[in-house]
Amino acid sequence: MTMLIIADDLSGAADCAIAFASAGLSTVVTLDAAHDIGDASVVAIDTDTRRLSQTQAGARTLTAFQTLLKPGQRLYKKIDSTLRGNWAVEVAALAPYAGLAIIAPAFPATGRTTLQGKVLVNGQPLESTDTWKLEHADRSADIASMLQEVGLCVATLTLKTLRGDPAVLAQHISSVANSEVRALIIDAQISEDLQTLARVTAAMAEPLFWVGSGGLARELAALPELACASGQAPIAAREKHAPTLVLVGSLSSVSERQCAMLKERTSIGELIVPPAVLRQGISHGDWAGWGMRIGQYLRRGDDLLLRIGRDEAFDPAEGARLSTLLAAMVRPHFAHVGGLVATGGETARAMLGAVGIGSLQLLCEIEAGVAFGHPITGRDGHRPGVVTKAGAFGTDHALYAAWLYMNNAVEPAQYTAGSDLNPALQGKQS
Repeated sequence: MTMLIIADDLSGAADCAIAFASAGLSTVVTLDAAHDIGDASVVAIDTDTRRLSQTQAGARTLTAFQTLLKPGQRLYKKIDSTLRGNWAVEVAALAPYAGLAIIAPAFPATGRTTLQGKVLVNGQPLESTDTWKLEHADRSADIASMLQEVGLCVATLTLKTLRGDPAVLAQHISSVANSEVRALIIDAQISEDLQTLARVTAAMAEPLFWVGSGGLARELAALPELACASGQAPIAAREKHAPTLVLVGSLSSVSERQCAMLKERTSIGELIVPPAVLRQGISHGDWAGWGMRIGQYLRRGDDLLLRIGRDEAFDPAEGARLSTLLAAMVRPHFAHVGGLVATGGETARAMLGAVGIGSLQLLCEIEAGVAFGHPITGRDGHRPGVVTKAGAFGTDHALYAAWLYMNNAVEPAQYTAGSDLNPALQGKQS
């Protein structure tokens, strides 16, 4: 199976694509359709459309599809499991060309499920979560309504049908695909639900494409026919990288906890750049001083946790701009970076773009949703290891696990009990 994955942010593209890299397929994440992607079996593109207008997002998504899709290649439209961004209009742009949209945002392993066409986060309605309230205020999170608003005819597949006879399920989806319905919303509460969906839909001849988070992607990548063809990907061998720059643009409570564990368990230094400095940019009186502090850490070979601060003027909509300016502050010193850990898709994209890294060859997954890879090309031949992770995603252990991996370090015995580090990586830090 070869796959084109279209995502609206960089960490999401990597989170989805890493499942295929782990299954042994050559997998590349690119920031632009024009960048070199070689002969990769799986290509994931970050269209960077989350904060665009609906018209712009739909057009850019369709252009990526028409530019990159190869004959025989399947399409996966990666969406956020909490429905952020312009995902509905992007699906509507693809549907006339790609067939029935199989809408399955559930990711049970991370607490995201779908029931009666609505997303639940750890059993609670999506609308009640801080993430939704921060970005969407009083908007409805009803999947069908969001799709109908962009002109798609919608149906829902219940758990009863999904968990019934596979032949009946396939016939039901086939009937829907040959009707006026263009989007089929899938209820899913456990990983086995997504396994069933992947197995049945991958074998169907009707034109269709998948619309989901990293959950469904993992089940597609785990299909027996793909595993038999590719085998298990080895753990990526690498040299020790020092210093490691951990760049955190996300202000989520998840990221706060991850940063706290990283600082508690390592000797990493920390700098928190005030948003006021970034807003004003190079003209701010303290800009040069902050850049100098960053450079001092990296030139000494010291690992650094670099974060964007928060103040009363903070607006979630300015996240991309602040990330771009933080990347500009780091750029003169990036040649000293041996490994980059970037939390938040906008932050990762801004940093890679600032230093001329356009594509990543994904190699392995450190823990769920934490992807490691190497640039295909880099400015002046500089190709540091790169880890990406969504901001509001992962265990408290995620950044610490990434730091361990980058530094060829083994977790001390006092911390290993109950650790969430990928078992395949423990004891394989060479």
